[in-house]
Amino acid sequence: MSSLAGKVAFITGGSRGIGLATAKALVGGGASVAITGTDQARLDAAASALGKGVLAIRADVRDSTQVERAFSRAVSQFGGLDILVNNAGVGVFRTVADTTVDEWHKVIDTNLSGVFYSCHAALPHLKTRGGGWIINISSLASKNAFANGAAYCASKSALNAFSEALMQEVRYDGIRVAYVLPGSVNTGFGGLSNTKSEWALMPEDVAEVIVDLIAHPARSLPSRVEIRPAQPPRKV
Repeated sequence: MSSLAGKVAFITGGSRGIGLATAKALVGGGASVAITGTDQARLDAAASALGKGVLAIRADVRDSTQVERAFSRAVSQFGGLDILVNNAGVGVFRTVADTTVDEWHKVIDTNLSGVFYSCHAALPHLKTRGGGWIINISSLASKNAFANGAAYCASKSALNAFSEALMQEVRYDGIRVAYVLPGSVNTGFGGLSNTKSEWALMPEDVAEVIVDLIAHPARSLPSRVEIRPAQPPRKV
């Protein structure tokens, strides 16, 4: 029997990209899945594509009240919570001088505060189940900063530290925390035109890593996973 059979997962940013691919993989393994997003049309399309066992909830992770309500709805619908995947993220790619205060807050509040709100809401439910998984989607940009990416790189670097601290806090509650650092993924993230389809990772590649993490025996904790394209363009 699949290790996902009967499990309940909650995925932020689950209507597209890595989040949608992860939802598809978890549903395919027998899990019930709640997905969140801010675009109702995308949520409806994702729920229709994923089929039975999926609950789509419109919620902005930057709003702690919306997050709490979303978790309450998911737990009420499915009877508990076993897996949280914090995938919701945004990127604003400008120089620091050109980044507005609102853009800074959008990135930090989504990529960092949103993870805190979701973990804070999920932990009581995970503890009630006797444990589970929290998997945070970071980025290789968290350790390889680049020009015009200060807000994004800072948010993901902070997410790594948050994940490390949380892992140490909850491991004896049976809750395993991991963070995944993908390289370039073919999702058109951040509104950037995508010209890397032949060499970049696909969302399904990251989803496979997440499913593999969840399947690890309870005695093991792979707490950090880096995944990158096998053959990116050579640097000249």
